[in-house]
Amino acid sequence: MSKRHFIKTTAAILAAAAFGSSAHAQTPIKFQLDWRFEGPAALFLQSAAKGYYKAAGLDVTIDAGNGSGGTVTRVASGTYDMGFADVAALMEFHANNPDAPNKPVAVMMGYNNTPAAVLALKKSGITKPADLSGKKLGAPVFDAGRKGFPVFQKANNIGNVAWTSMDPPLRETMLVRGDIDAITGFSFTSLLNLEARGVKTEDVVILPFADYGVKLYGNAIIASPKLIKENPAAVKAFLTAFAKGAKEVMANPAATIETVKARDGIINVPLETRRLALAIDSVVASPDARKEGFGQINPARLSLMASQVSDAYGTKTRVDPAAIWNGTMLPSAADLNVLPPAKK
Repeated sequence: MSKRHFIKTTAAILAAAAFGSSAHAQTPIKFQLDWRFEGPAALFLQSAAKGYYKAAGLDVTIDAGNGSGGTVTRVASGTYDMGFADVAALMEFHANNPDAPNKPVAVMMGYNNTPAAVLALKKSGITKPADLSGKKLGAPVFDAGRKGFPVFQKANNIGNVAWTSMDPPLRETMLVRGDIDAITGFSFTSLLNLEARGVKTEDVVILPFADYGVKLYGNAIIASPKLIKENPAAVKAFLTAFAKGAKEVMANPAATIETVKARDGIINVPLETRRLALAIDSVVASPDARKEGFGQINPARLSLMASQVSDAYGTKTRVDPAAIWNGTMLPSAADLNVLPPAKK
């Protein structure tokens, strides 16, 4: 064997070995969303589709969820390593399970504002929060807007209301039928669900919590303390890869919605594209997010929310804001510079 051939062969063997070790070194991350594969899921699926997680040394699997409470519980149980969940649901879990050994921690803010809103039909005569006094409201018992309603109620001096409970698929149907006067839900979800039931956009009244004095945070990326302790680098790698894909999604929602269709082939693409765009405008790239910085939190605001959740949810112990947030694994400022230009 010539010296030149020997060098080339040795280089090839070393390259193959390096590739094999890097492939072997892929850290598995099981990630659960807060809800089904709908438009906003593209924020996470884009990085999977483009190979950004894989390039960061991660083997990421992303599963649909069935509510933030379930996502928090499954990360706490170790079934999932990370997830996307409502911060209020995370706070509630912490305060109601003070002795739980593996309480998940928020590591990056996704929805800087809660998407929770009250929705009514114009024909009801409801145009402002005060009009809700004495009305019949409907929502599933676990709905984030319903659970946080006491905060909204107090901020807007709303009198007593009566609640009707139902499964999620019936919420908008009961409003259209006139069984209830208003509903709580995520603004970008319930609005499109009402449209799907034949209601025109202009006939819907939306009262977003964030527009009426309630500055609760929405959903955050959460991680198990076990993963944070054993492999903080993997958490940071995930967040950095996520931010890269999220930037592309926010720059062009329509071009990235196919990542969602690849996971759920029966979605209505135009509808989910609108849902994604609404979510970006209202809670991801909101004025508050631009002020605080994508992925980040304002400690004073988080502390106020902790107090509000403790009161509204009637938790066993008071929420400790320092225990639910860990921002030490956030990507660099350059990697977090992902929000699209503000709309004029």
